[in-house]
Amino acid sequence: MQLKRSLICLFQVLSTIGVSILSMASADAGKPNILFILADDLGYGDLGCYGATDLETPHLDRLAADGVRFTDFYANGAICSPTRVAFLTGRYQQRVGMENALYYQEKGRGLPSQGETIADALHSAGYTTGISGKWHVGYDRIRQPIQQGFDHFFGMLGGNHHYFEHMDRIGVPDLWLDNAPIKREGYTTDLITEDALQFIEQNQDGPFFLYLSHAAPHFPWQGPKDREKDIRPKKPSWQIGDRATYVAMVEQMDAGIGEVLQKLDELDLRDRTLVVFTSDNGGHTYSRNAPLRGAKGELWEGGIRVPCIASWPGKLPAGKVSNQVGITMDWTATFRRLAGLQTEPEKEDGIDLLPLLTGKQNERRTLFWRRKRGPVRKGFEESRAVRHGRWKLIEQSESGEKFLFDLSQDRDESQNLIRQHPDLVTELHKRLDAWEKSVATK
Repeated sequence: MQLKRSLICLFQVLSTIGVSILSMASADAGKPNILFILADDLGYGDLGCYGATDLETPHLDRLAADGVRFTDFYANGAICSPTRVAFLTGRYQQRVGMENALYYQEKGRGLPSQGETIADALHSAGYTTGISGKWHVGYDRIRQPIQQGFDHFFGMLGGNHHYFEHMDRIGVPDLWLDNAPIKREGYTTDLITEDALQFIEQNQDGPFFLYLSHAAPHFPWQGPKDREKDIRPKKPSWQIGDRATYVAMVEQMDAGIGEVLQKLDELDLRDRTLVVFTSDNGGHTYSRNAPLRGAKGELWEGGIRVPCIASWPGKLPAGKVSNQVGITMDWTATFRRLAGLQTEPEKEDGIDLLPLLTGKQNERRTLFWRRKRGPVRKGFEESRAVRHGRWKLIEQSESGEKFLFDLSQDRDESQNLIRQHPDLVTELHKRLDAWEKSVATK
């Protein structure tokens, strides 16, 4: 009799465990896949759907036609590493001391060695996490993708590398699979696409989070047919190009994104996947930031306002153009909500964008930027900026110049209204001071 009771108890425990496992599996199965695509140094006006006429981006244009295209979306920083840190942490990059891009092979700086990334958070919610492409937020082992919550990594640790020989600007080989350096033949953009396709295929049962982080169209400017182009590390050729090469790089990236979207269709995953596309900062040298003023590295709109598209058939409206103000770290908060994770103010500076894209009235935002010199790059004036509703204030440190723009009427920042609205300037200046105090590192 005792044995029988023991067996019954064991059966009940196993049944309970089985039900719990099935419940968790069912809950995970209901969570959407997340595909976050980040271009590198793409100009605001460098897609067909953003007005470009000298290049063709049919796949991203279709993504916009199937979803929401933002007109007033921003990168967290005017250069790459800060924006990427903000996305991965969900917070202003200044909170962790990441004001500037990592230099080649620089150690001891980047993502905090301790802390939670969006990959950590989604992994805890049952997601398989992967990054295909550029990292550029830490060379130290503890700061590399596998140690920061990702189950899979293929790509480069640094900010840019030779698209065929896969070495960085100072000649160090930089192509990785998980924690190991590897060698692989091919054009970097295509290799990133191939890895993304394989990741989706292997994790089609989901839910998965894929950070598809393209190197294109960052220099060195090499199109898919430029294998023989003489581009050498530590030489001026590393940063010499032309608009035609830049166009070829953007179009090849678009073609690869098209393959990824087709793979989602083939696997019947499109309706179960939120796809987001944006850039890490404004365009550089051969890009087109029109109709905005400025470029990468500056706090004018051309340095921080970026294209952004979000598509999720059946969940987000198709063909919508939104002037909702957003910023890179908003997607971190959005992805956390999709995974069922609760709002944690101490972990999030962004907001969940989905309610604002599915019917809720636009939300007035106040966003901040700061550009400070680092130990290596000194060739620019330090500055800070705030956008509050339709108003934007820029303050330059050394010259003391200030600029106030009404972006609803003047998105190319040609009319400085600093003298017309002294009270507003004082208010925005105080907001900047308060923000700087709130993000100051200890």
